[in-house]
Amino acid sequence: MIETAKRLLTNNMGLRPGESLLVVYDETTLRVGEAFFEAGRQVGAKAMALRIPLLAKNGEEPFSVVARAMAESDVVVAPTGASLTHTQAKKNACKAGARVATMPRITEDMFFNGPITADYNKVAELTKKITAFLDMAKTAELRSRGYVLKMSLEGRAGIVSSGVYRNKGESGNLPSGEAYIAPVEGSAEGVVAIDGSFAGLGVLQSPLKLTFEKGKLTKVEGADAERLEAMLGDNPMARNLAELGIGTNDKARVTGVILEDEKIYGTVHIALGSNDTFGGAVAAGIHVDGIITKPELLLDGKLVTQNGVVFP
Repeated sequence: MIETAKRLLTNNMGLRPGESLLVVYDETTLRVGEAFFEAGRQVGAKAMALRIPLLAKNGEEPFSVVARAMAESDVVVAPTGASLTHTQAKKNACKAGARVATMPRITEDMFFNGPITADYNKVAELTKKITAFLDMAKTAELRSRGYVLKMSLEGRAGIVSSGVYRNKGESGNLPSGEAYIAPVEGSAEGVVAIDGSFAGLGVLQSPLKLTFEKGKLTKVEGADAERLEAMLGDNPMARNLAELGIGTNDKARVTGVILEDEKIYGTVHIALGSNDTFGGAVAAGIHVDGIITKPELLLDGKLVTQNGVVFP
């Protein structure tokens, strides 16, 4: 595990001797967190590890002392049970110049297999091409199982999450491989069928049918509908259509862990809740993703994905 961690720190994060490394982990990722700490020490970095309590939900802010430590580090890796990806702590750390890799719910299997083994130069190339399409697009149309969901992307910038973060302020998941964007709030109209997995719910046994009106989730249908409703609670901002993303990692598998599932080549995912950390305007205190396995996605009428294939 230490050798794998050293490869990720030096190749993907560009960690150099003398730089400061912060590892943020919790009770669910003890061995992974310890491996990164020891790997950083062996590389010659000034390594520090903070074990935090398991956060209740994706997007919840860590303690302020953790946020300060993140902002004062050169490199931050965060293998945690709940995601720190869409938090102000991560956003502010990047603003301060830190290179940040978040690894929500990473497992020891994922540390050795699947998307972690990808050719990240290849992943980065495809991810940048798809992000350029998102950058230029004004509209998106997502077709899944006979349903159609439309939204505006006008004025929003696409985000590259390639798994390679070697420059100041760069961040994303690790393992990674996705291009994503915050759709314009209030613009999403229609229905989408989530048939892969959903954050907090795992692999779905049957599709979840989500209906959106004026950018907000108004109806959930399917076997896991009650569980999703309970997770979102009575916070209206949690029902915001926060994200549209495309997976670009050909080694990713369906595991029920969103960190891996949303990176699967040819899949599309949407998210509910916060998007203020990547160009949107909603801070909901929660961010949960759902995966569509073989959708059609059109950007300004141009086909980008179909039947699990990406057209760069």
